[in-house]
Amino acid sequence: MKLNPEDVLTVSALTNQVKETLGNSFSDVWVRGEISDLMRAGSGHVYLALKDDAARISAVIWRNAADRLRFELEEGVEVICNGSIDVYPPRGSYQLNIRQIEPLGIGALQLAFQQLHKKLSAEGLFDSKRKRSLPRFPRRIGLVTSPQGAAIRDFLQVIDRHWPVIEVLVIPTRVQGTGAATEIAAAIRSANRVEPRLDVIAVVRGGGSAEDLWSFNEEVVCRAIFQSQIPVVSGVGHEVDVTLADLVADVRALTPTEAAERCVPKQSEVRNFLAETEKRLSVALGNRLLSARKELAALATRPLFEKPLDWLQLKSMRLDELQLRLESPMVRRLERAQHQTQQLTAKLHSLSPLGVLERGYSVTTASDGRVLTDANHVKANDQIASRLANGIVISRVETTEPGSSNLTAKISS
Repeated sequence: MKLNPEDVLTVSALTNQVKETLGNSFSDVWVRGEISDLMRAGSGHVYLALKDDAARISAVIWRNAADRLRFELEEGVEVICNGSIDVYPPRGSYQLNIRQIEPLGIGALQLAFQQLHKKLSAEGLFDSKRKRSLPRFPRRIGLVTSPQGAAIRDFLQVIDRHWPVIEVLVIPTRVQGTGAATEIAAAIRSANRVEPRLDVIAVVRGGGSAEDLWSFNEEVVCRAIFQSQIPVVSGVGHEVDVTLADLVADVRALTPTEAAERCVPKQSEVRNFLAETEKRLSVALGNRLLSARKELAALATRPLFEKPLDWLQLKSMRLDELQLRLESPMVRRLERAQHQTQQLTAKLHSLSPLGVLERGYSVTTASDGRVLTDANHVKANDQIASRLANGIVISRVETTEPGSSNLTAKISS
């Protein structure tokens, strides 16, 4: 068989024919499979593979489609994808270009809700311990909502009916659509910078579909509420609607109308409270006055008030009695002390040198003032002084005798 050179295809030509054939035949296909080998590139494109028990196909989600995803792609999640088959010439492989992807058995919004709920719950954003109480009588409220919606009208009507003295500052923002979540978060942050400071921030929106309310399930809104320094009341949708913003807020209201009711007290209730308080105070003061009168009447019957002089005389006599009882032991104690002092004085006097001198003794000193206790300390012709009980005798030594010989005998001889 002879080949015509024109019938021989290059690799590129064959690949292009396959690419065109596959593109035309599989331009809009739905594929079911399990996510595998998930990779997010810096360009924003998402690369993955879809597989089942018997086969596997590469897939790509271009950035413009990836940015619109409501939920986070995860390994092992079974999904349904819509897209087209394309060929990647450098490798000669085919892949699925995904335009739309949905989790199998659950909506994309529901899965996104569950994923973000799990993430924020783990970080403590829903913890009831961090939620703050609303002030009992707020003066200024910041209202984050759309100025065109019915929610603002319902909210302001309730405020005007229940507590018209309060000031409401409307911070306008879109509440649905692309970019609305970013605007809502920015409005909450702006409310925290208002001066004078707001007492409460109310974030409200009327009812709508899950898509309409989705801005209040965005992470940026939840974190703005969590970071608010001012207590936040969330009133989004109808009673059956629950958003992540509701769960993060300090107070969740079922509707915008209830949000207004939670923010302010009711005039009628306050009036009733004041009237009841006035009644209780009146009764309490009446009872206290009656009790005081009884106490005063009881005091008036006491002897002190009926015969004050008799009472004073009785107390005076009692005082004299106590004085006598105090003086008697003190006098006896003083006498004992004086007697003891006399005894001690006599004893001290008997031990005193002067007392010794009075008994006939004397103290002799040499000319230099030294007390003489030894005859060897003086010699003949030395002048000595003898102190007597009364006066001093000056004499001169004629002779000395050692030892303790009889002085009387010596003098008489």
